[in-house]
Amino acid sequence: MKMEIRPLLMCFALCVVYATSKPTEKKDRVQHDALLSSKEHDDGTNFDYDHDAFLGEEEAKTFDDLTPEESKNRLGKIVDKIDADEDGFVTEAELKAWIKKAQKKYIYDNVERQWKDFDMNNDGMISWDEYKNVTYGTYLDDPESDDGYNYKQMMARDERRFTMADGNGDHIADKEEFTAFLHPEEYEHMKDIVVLETMEDIDKNGDGFIDLEEYIGDMYNHEDEMDEPGWVATEREQFSEFRDKNKDGKMDKEETMDWILPADYDHAEAEAKHLVYESDTNKDGKLTKEEILNKYDLFVGSQATDFGEALVRHDEF
Repeated sequence: MKMEIRPLLMCFALCVVYATSKPTEKKDRVQHDALLSSKEHDDGTNFDYDHDAFLGEEEAKTFDDLTPEESKNRLGKIVDKIDADEDGFVTEAELKAWIKKAQKKYIYDNVERQWKDFDMNNDGMISWDEYKNVTYGTYLDDPESDDGYNYKQMMARDERRFTMADGNGDHIADKEEFTAFLHPEEYEHMKDIVVLETMEDIDKNGDGFIDLEEYIGDMYNHEDEMDEPGWVATEREQFSEFRDKNKDGKMDKEETMDWILPADYDHAEAEAKHLVYESDTNKDGKLTKEEILNKYDLFVGSQATDFGEALVRHDEF
């Protein structure tokens, strides 16, 4: 049974073509890494930041009511998952990958919610045909329908992105490949498609570049006759001084990538280095399970650490 089209990717790419915004409302295409925690990183006070960074804020809360023994037991099971190559050591790279995954849990949860809708034959994979039939079923039944959407173009873009996410080229996506398809901005190998789709959305004259007026027009609605808000003038200056690096009056692919996917400070990498530094007793640059469990209060919370923090707060009063 085919389902009606559901433009699931509107939130990142296609919505910018059709959505309208208030004249003074600024549209921001820049993709920033989320902070690992809303708490201050001050190990001298507590390890709350590290707990949030290592587990994700929601998961970190589940440790607060555990005894030290229960915390160590659960942490030991987590260490086994982090040790991807199963060599008995946790490296900075493995820690970084774990932290990034913990912080992107909301993305994985979103994929899990959608997965059953597309895996029509329940084989644990999603083929392009399955995705196409579910998403574009109505259009495929009646290609001549005219309701304001260019479904042929949308489907072609989706297939191009699906192919990019499909690492082994079999036109069938496992869960990680499907996650890269739905959330390409989160994957290094998908950056080119993010930039290409963005340029296609903004490049109204089709010359393969983004000029100043296209850049401003994407984030500011000119339709209402009124004075431009101050931030528009600032963005014009930003374009000329920083976006257009070679000063040719337009942004090419590389300049567009620098704009929407800036090389921000890598919080996950910094936290991984911090956790290794604080726990690596023999200073060999990697962690054993024993080293991690010996510093369990750095990685996860428990009743013991909460009680200690309560005493500190009591003394302050």
